[in-house]
Amino acid sequence: YQHFTAGQSQMSIKMFIRGRPITMYIPSNIQNYEDLKMEPPSEKLELDWVYGYRGRDCRANLYFLPTGEAVYFIACVVVLYHVNNRTQRHYRKHTDCVRCLTLHPDKVRVASGQMAGVDKDGKPLQPCVHIWDSTTLATLQQIGLGTFERGVGSVAFSFDSGAFLCVIDDSNEHMLSVWDCAKGTKHAEVKSTNEAVFAVEFNPSDSTNIITCGKSHVYFWTHSAGQLTKKQGIFGKYKKPKFIQCFVFSLTGDVLTGDSEGNILTWGKSAADIMRQTRAHEGSVFTLCNLQGGALLSGGGKDRKIIRWSADLAPERECEIPEKFGAVRTIADVDGEELLVGTTRNAILRGTFSDGFVAIVQGHVDEMWGLATHPSQNIFLTCGHDRQVCLWNTEEHKLDWCTTLEVGHAHTHTHTHTHTCTHTHTHAHTNSVLDETNHICFDMLSLL
Repeated sequence: YQHFTAGQSQMSIKMFIRGRPITMYIPSNIQNYEDLKMEPPSEKLELDWVYGYRGRDCRANLYFLPTGEAVYFIACVVVLYHVNNRTQRHYRKHTDCVRCLTLHPDKVRVASGQMAGVDKDGKPLQPCVHIWDSTTLATLQQIGLGTFERGVGSVAFSFDSGAFLCVIDDSNEHMLSVWDCAKGTKHAEVKSTNEAVFAVEFNPSDSTNIITCGKSHVYFWTHSAGQLTKKQGIFGKYKKPKFIQCFVFSLTGDVLTGDSEGNILTWGKSAADIMRQTRAHEGSVFTLCNLQGGALLSGGGKDRKIIRWSADLAPERECEIPEKFGAVRTIADVDGEELLVGTTRNAILRGTFSDGFVAIVQGHVDEMWGLATHPSQNIFLTCGHDRQVCLWNTEEHKLDWCTTLEVGHAHTHTHTHTHTCTHTHTHAHTNSVLDETNHICFDMLSLL
């Protein structure tokens, strides 16, 4: 650490965590910090619970396992949450933020891709994909070290027993590569596009065919003899959307794309052949999800609707998720009736068309900057750039309440010694005092 003076009387220490400087101020009741002799505690920390879900800027990152567990990620951890037992397991082998996730056809193995990062000494760590067993949490293969740039944006297993994995990285060219899952070797690699890429998938009936989509494009790739060649989707008489957000394959082998115009386009066996345009949502179609028997679910952005479609794309049912949870980011089918829904405001909802949806996972919507534990109760407070102050219950692992401050970004928390109030300081130098029933007692402006 580095010791220095901040102002005339306030002292602080600077520590480097993963190469990033963290400034911590010394409590005023400590007069001679240098004379303190502190030994590390004998206790070892264990991860008990992970709060939150990353839906704001990630896609296709929620799956349901036969074990009854939902699989999703937040920060460096992939969470396996049993939705009935309300227990968690954690895959913790990633060294920086996880950005994508996919499930193997056997419904046991998982592939998760991470960003580049730094180790505890600030040295660079390379992005990669981990293939791991969701039953044992054992890592089976680590793919792409030294190959990917910046991070991994999308991954997908082939449907022929999951022998291959295709990957899109976060480089400027969004490199598309195909890997042997068992050996960890690369079969092919090609520059994809300089535009954003949102999804990649193997054709279920032919693993030599791969689809990618993103900003203003759908590409149909053929993998043969170590080479990848592409054919661009032609929109023809249909308006070319700004973004192709997602796609799935129908039972007949057609490709169904969801786009920023709110349409579902049906592409035939030829990339140049759009057979049909179906009006689906107001605003973007953020996700498509196949159901047993050929039915389809679509999730909307602006309208926040989930619509069930028949195999021939006739609308059958619809519902709207509450505005406070944001738009529909991704959908996981539980049993044909019950669904899990990841949202753009970082929540996971559980429910049905008939009964509606309730949140089973919640978190902050923007960077979290403050945390304070209660002196005597099993609760803690968090705050962040989303202007939200949240009270969490560590016994029941749930959000007790959340309130939104009117001014500035919340940065710090302090519990009072009476244990009944909390003080929050914002980026706009406003101070708020709240009681523990979520009531703002008063606000005041700092004179700085």
